[in-house]
Amino acid sequence: MKNKAANKFFIKSLGCKTNQIEGQMITEELVNSGFEPVLLQNLCDFFILNTCSVTSHADNQAVYLIKQFRAKNKKAKVVLTGCFAQTAKGLDKIDADIILGNDEKLEIAKYLKSFSENEDGNGCADTQKNIYVQDIFSVEKFHGKNLKNLKTTRPSIKIQEGCSNRCSYCIIPYARGNSRSDTMENIINEINFLADKGYKEVVLVGIHIGEWGREFNKTLLDLLKEIEKTRISRYRLGSLYVTELDDDMIEFLKDSKKFCPHFHLSLQSLCNKTLKGMNRFYTKEYALNVIEKLHKNFNLPFLGCDIITGFPGESGEDFLETFNALKEAKLSFIHSFPYSKREGTKAAVMENQVYEHIKKERTKKLIELSSKLHSEFLEKNKAAGLCGELAEVLFQKKGKNGKYTGLTRNYIRVYKESSENLWNTVQNLNLAECEIE
Repeated sequence: MKNKAANKFFIKSLGCKTNQIEGQMITEELVNSGFEPVLLQNLCDFFILNTCSVTSHADNQAVYLIKQFRAKNKKAKVVLTGCFAQTAKGLDKIDADIILGNDEKLEIAKYLKSFSENEDGNGCADTQKNIYVQDIFSVEKFHGKNLKNLKTTRPSIKIQEGCSNRCSYCIIPYARGNSRSDTMENIINEINFLADKGYKEVVLVGIHIGEWGREFNKTLLDLLKEIEKTRISRYRLGSLYVTELDDDMIEFLKDSKKFCPHFHLSLQSLCNKTLKGMNRFYTKEYALNVIEKLHKNFNLPFLGCDIITGFPGESGEDFLETFNALKEAKLSFIHSFPYSKREGTKAAVMENQVYEHIKKERTKKLIELSSKLHSEFLEKNKAAGLCGELAEVLFQKKGKNGKYTGLTRNYIRVYKESSENLWNTVQNLNLAECEIE
């Protein structure tokens, strides 16, 4: 790099856990290549925006953040990457100095060096712009990096990338490509490396982790059986489809010594008509049966889910079917959000698009239901404490209120005052005597 002074960077990652861990990969890649991270945007030479594109709001947020940064920082260069960079139309019209696709961003250092070493900043790229975005469906191999400098107590491990399903509303396959998996050997080595460094819990993340291993004739269950043999104390899973929680998987997880009974289910709806339109390949009855099995086989499991409101053609009766099924399922948390039209998907051209205000009303009702269900879940855990049950809590950090925060295996946040350093310690506590949320 000719101009060695121009090596300070600030990165902001939007969206899912996978994008967050990729932001950490970008940071580590740049630091190892001689770049310097800064904590304030106005001190950087490169402003890196690692974007999401799951909704139109996420796209608009990316454009707004670039505009906001440009207004206050005239000299720094803007690097746009992530899912919005991968899927946006008219990339040459986006106000960014460098645009990197989702695969290219994991080798970001070479692009920034090339840009800095070129006197006019117009190095080898797409015509007059520094645009490096390949066809994501041409990427066939998993491209990931093992992080070495982690500050979190519960590190995430990216085990998988992409999605081979084609849900009618979803843009993510076009941003991430088809499913690709890290090798079992690499994942197991990474988990043992983290365990040996003193970490007690890992979180397995990806775009669709239930598809892990298909390209080499393995399953997620095969991987979990090997993780059971590692030196880590506990692990947590990212989002799963209900079809991936078959009897064999439930039986294994029930007997596991390391698995945290925290399930996040990618449901999207519990109305059969809507599920069919979404191209989801299961029914409300199937989903409720799986949820019932989870309740029966695990002691107070955390059961969260995603629900889309206002999918094209969703009537008031359709929404009520989902609402009532969610109440029946006794979930612990509902992450609800309005349907967002994504250009290039089948749902975007469907008839009977639902008005925005109706989507928002339905989302509000599900938020209220989620709050009620979560309160009931906490009360059940307190009642278990009154009966003498103890919960294993892994403490993470000390908050502004001076209390340490930690998580139970079933994803309850616990607050505790202590004069001792509780960071990365495990304690068995009675939740009836704790502040929890």
